[in-house]
Amino acid sequence: MINSNPIEKENINKLSFVDIDVIEDVDGKISRYSNLKRAAILGNIHKRKIKIFFKSSEGVFKVETTVWSRNEKYVTLKGGVSIPISSIVKVSFF
Repeated sequence: MINSNPIEKENINKLSFVDIDVIEDVDGKISRYSNLKRAAILGNIHKRKIKIFFKSSEGVFKVETTVWSRNEKYVTLKGGVSIPISSIVKVSFF
């Protein structure tokens, strides 16, 4: 389990993000991107929430939310909040 602080998606825009990817290995990055693709499908078709663990300059956080979309650099959550993919440590389905 990842030691993280819960955060509401509305507060994510108050955080600062660094440009360094939190995942160093290629397989981990591929897995993360694949999980985000799955999360976007679940969010758009089934309205299912997921947990995203991510790192900002202020620490590691966890948000439970619906993913609306993702591109090569960002994942967009319900409400238009974006998180840099390079900051995402883990995507968890429940």
